[in-house]
Amino acid sequence: MDFLRPTSWADALDIKSGRPDATPIQGGTDMMVELNFDKGRPSALLDLNPCRELFEYEEIDGQIRIGSGVPYVRIINRLGNQLPGLAQASRTVGSPQIRNRGTVGGNLGGASPAGDAHPALLAGNAVVEVESAARGARMIPIDDFYIWVRKNALEADELIRAVWLPPAEGPQYFSKVGTRNAMVIAVCSFSIALYPGNGTVRTGIGSSGPTPLRAGSAEEFLATQLPWHDPAPLTDKVLREFGTLVAAAAKPIDDVRGTADYRKHALSVLARRTLGWAWTDYLTERKAA
Repeated sequence: MDFLRPTSWADALDIKSGRPDATPIQGGTDMMVELNFDKGRPSALLDLNPCRELFEYEEIDGQIRIGSGVPYVRIINRLGNQLPGLAQASRTVGSPQIRNRGTVGGNLGGASPAGDAHPALLAGNAVVEVESAARGARMIPIDDFYIWVRKNALEADELIRAVWLPPAEGPQYFSKVGTRNAMVIAVCSFSIALYPGNGTVRTGIGSSGPTPLRAGSAEEFLATQLPWHDPAPLTDKVLREFGTLVAAAAKPIDDVRGTADYRKHALSVLARRTLGWAWTDYLTERKAA
């Protein structure tokens, strides 16, 4: 196995162009597990740590641009107010040591359906910035990014440079179920984001399909049922129907972490709870305005 260490981002793109088989590595929190347990051994590793620009975040034209090397702990500590859903998801990743090294870019590159960042990125309407030496940069909407199990929309010579998200315009929540309370891969996960400006909702489902998913029918249901202009507490009927629609959107399997039936049930509960929390926050904000 070759270990490739570029001196700059441009150098990394050139190396990737010549070695499309090279697997990018930054925090290495997933890759090192696979290597240690001999579950996979790529022909080459491309170390992106010398590309220090990947470790920065900034606000550009009203959008938050997060470099692919920004660790979860910085998202939690620095961006929690602007991107609460992603910050909540980041808090559930592994241990403090993992959160200090792991990155959203790594989650996107691995494209595991169980990655904690994916539901929040879907609900938050993210866009992924990728680049190649030959064609330059391009932007991939998050809805188009996930292709299949552990497969994303990157071309063989492309690297993930950043992810863009609009600051939250309404409440956002993330929640997950695991086989224990911490340092665990999700049995299933769910994220919701409210967009009061246009009266819409976005969702994200994790670990319950071949890719991270959105619950389109559930979103359409809430667009017609949420009393945006005359806010009032939601009825139990609305909450339960939303949960039912979210569960119906999932495509889970039975595996060592849980059964498909359990995942659907758990998602319906997570959907009801996160919607309830988000709507309560919305009502509180409206009353305080």
